[in-house]
Amino acid sequence: MIGKRRALETIRTLRRLEPAGIRRHNLLAGASVACLLIPQSMAYAELAGLPARHGLLAAALAPLAAAALGSSPYLQTGPVALTALLTLGAVLPLAEPGSAEYVGLVALLALVVGIAMAVIGLLKLGWISYLMSRPVVAGFTSAAALLIIATQIPYALGVSAPEGSGLLVSAIWAIENPDAWEPTASLLTGITIALVLGGRRLHPLLPGVIFAAGIGIAYSTVAGYEGQVVGEVPSGLPALSLALPWASLGDLVVPGVVIAVVGFAEAASVSRIFATASRERWDADREFLGQGAANLAAAIGGGFPVGGSFSRSAINRLAGATSRWSGLVTGVLVLAFLPFAGILSELPRAVLAGVVIAAVLNLVRLGELARVATASKPQAIVGWSTFVATLLLAPRVDQAVMLGIAAAAAVHFWVELSPGLGAESRSDGLHLAPRGVLWFGSAQALVDRLRARLTEEPSHDRVVVHLDGLGYIDYTGALALKELAEQLEVAGVEVVFDNAPDHSAQLLRAVGVGTEAASAG
Repeated sequence: MIGKRRALETIRTLRRLEPAGIRRHNLLAGASVACLLIPQSMAYAELAGLPARHGLLAAALAPLAAAALGSSPYLQTGPVALTALLTLGAVLPLAEPGSAEYVGLVALLALVVGIAMAVIGLLKLGWISYLMSRPVVAGFTSAAALLIIATQIPYALGVSAPEGSGLLVSAIWAIENPDAWEPTASLLTGITIALVLGGRRLHPLLPGVIFAAGIGIAYSTVAGYEGQVVGEVPSGLPALSLALPWASLGDLVVPGVVIAVVGFAEAASVSRIFATASRERWDADREFLGQGAANLAAAIGGGFPVGGSFSRSAINRLAGATSRWSGLVTGVLVLAFLPFAGILSELPRAVLAGVVIAAVLNLVRLGELARVATASKPQAIVGWSTFVATLLLAPRVDQAVMLGIAAAAAVHFWVELSPGLGAESRSDGLHLAPRGVLWFGSAQALVDRLRARLTEEPSHDRVVVHLDGLGYIDYTGALALKELAEQLEVAGVEVVFDNAPDHSAQLLRAVGVGTEAASAG
């Protein structure tokens, strides 16, 4: 009771401190996002294998919790497409989508995600969000976006795929059976995509999603649409509960941690972009806490894992948001809508399919993957292997993420084991320029390459080793240089170490590697 009283006093104090003009801007921004979030959250809930109402529950509670603890004043938290797909992949092997057991497992997964994020934030491990390299992100998001589109193709065409079909198989079957297509469903999907994308081009704040949903409900009600609709959407406020299937906790820990890291990647990207543009500070650790709180709120309210949305955050900022109050407004408005959610029961599933497809089209980044190939073949292998693994392992896309991270680490390790070496014969001796990182894993390889080059130039009695191309030298690497110098001096070859990096000069002097030469440059 004391904690609740203090929280209310804090809210009242903040409200008094916030100028009326700023409040109006945040009200407008929060309301704009809520209009987009309501239909989107329902679409993403169905993508995650849940009844549409659970998307609304997550959309109402997550922004409230994130607003209390987050760092970015612009980030809007709630259901997002990639997190919904990861949720589907994690829980699909454990229960039938849409069943009570499935709903409970998804809520437990959200709890795991929330705890993982909160722990990362509390331990100040926000740097974990950078473990996913750009090729991994590009490969995963591109393949995941294609999978998401594939899940919506049957709804867009108004067909029902055979029971037990995989994500891609269902889409292929739907495309290969044009006799089963429902023209009205395809038309509604097309209109939705056109309204969403067209409205965005005309003005980012134009609510194309709301127009599409309104047209869909009106048509379904007036014309007696016989295709698939959302169906009954229970009204009422969320019932908070921790009565979850705890016996299955072990099956959800690894997927939950993966979703915590992957789900934070978009939130981090959005927050960094806006913080740079506004020249404001952003704290990754604090944002992890905010996103963790959002997932915990979604879990106890019967929702599913959530994350930061780039599109909704952009609308939030464009509409004039100046603080996290806009996220609070969004959550309150969605919460206020819940008692009236039944009006969406006649919304055609084809409209929701259009909403999802329009939202993820910009996530297909095959061009970026192609550019990676021209810049770095090893990194291209990482990106494309992640892309292929995501498609092949669907719906267990969380496993593809882990494989991608492992591939990126392996490529990095392999590169660091193979330092480069430039050589030039001059009048004053043989000049060698090693490149890369000199550490215990690469020290012997570099020394062997230096020896091999020296045997090719036996006439030189002076060797100059330029160290400025080495990004890092560890203790083992410094000792390896010392031993090489001692061996060459015994053979009558003068060795000079030149331009040692500042961060390594002290270490080199400490092990006795030409302190005077090492400090040069």
